[in-house]
Amino acid sequence: MRSIVNLFLVVLVAVAVISCKDNASKAADATAEAATAQGVEYTITPETAKVTWEGSKPTGKHVGTVNVAKGIFTVKDGSLAAGTVVLDMNTITVTDLTGDDKAGLEEHLKGTGAEGADDFFSVTKFPMARFEIISVTPSTEAGVNSMVKGNLTIKDITKEVTIPANITINNEMVVVTSNPFTINRTDWGIKYASKNFFKEIGDKFIEDAISFQLMVEAKAAPATTPAQ
Repeated sequence: MRSIVNLFLVVLVAVAVISCKDNASKAADATAEAATAQGVEYTITPETAKVTWEGSKPTGKHVGTVNVAKGIFTVKDGSLAAGTVVLDMNTITVTDLTGDDKAGLEEHLKGTGAEGADDFFSVTKFPMARFEIISVTPSTEAGVNSMVKGNLTIKDITKEVTIPANITINNEMVVVTSNPFTINRTDWGIKYASKNFFKEIGDKFIEDAISFQLMVEAKAAPATTPAQ
C-alpha cells in the first residue's frame, strides 16, 4: 500500500514540474510574440555612425562632419518601422580647413565665440538635433531602396524631410546609408548671410541649401535565455 502511495506522490510531483515548465515556456513564448508584435529594437552605435555635411558660397564650399550621440531603430515584420537619431551639435567639425581657419569656422558654426552666437547652430542653447522616422516606403530613385520620411528638429524647430536611403536588415544589424540630400537652413531659422533675407549682401552670400549624407549602423540587443 505504502509503495502505491509513494508512486502516486512521485507522479503528482512529476506532473507539477512538467506543468510549471510548460507554463514558463508558454509565458516566454507569449513575451516573445508580444515583442515581435511591437517590433525589435536595434541600438545605434555612435562609433559606427557617420554624418557628413556640405555648405557652399560663390567662392567655394566647406565640408565636415557631425557625430551621432545615440539612437534606436525599430524593425517590424522585417522592415524598418520607426527610429530616432540624435546628433551632438557640439561635435560639428570642418574637414577641408586646418589651423586657425578651421577653428574659426567651427567656432562660428557652433556659436561659441564672442560674436555670432545665433548665426548658425547656437549649440550652447541647442546642443542636440534629432531626426525621428515617420514612415519608410519603397524608393523609385536610382541607387536606393527606400524613402525615409521623418521630422528633423534643429534649434527647437521641427520640419518634415525625406531622405533617400539604402536599408539592409538582418538579425544582428540594421544599416541605413543615404544618398546626399539637402535642406533649406532658413526653414530652421538659420538666416545668416542668406541672399533671400539680406538683399544688399551681393556676392558675399552663403547658399541656403546644406547637403547631408549619413551612414548609421544599429545593433540588435544580445539575446537572453528565459529563466527555467
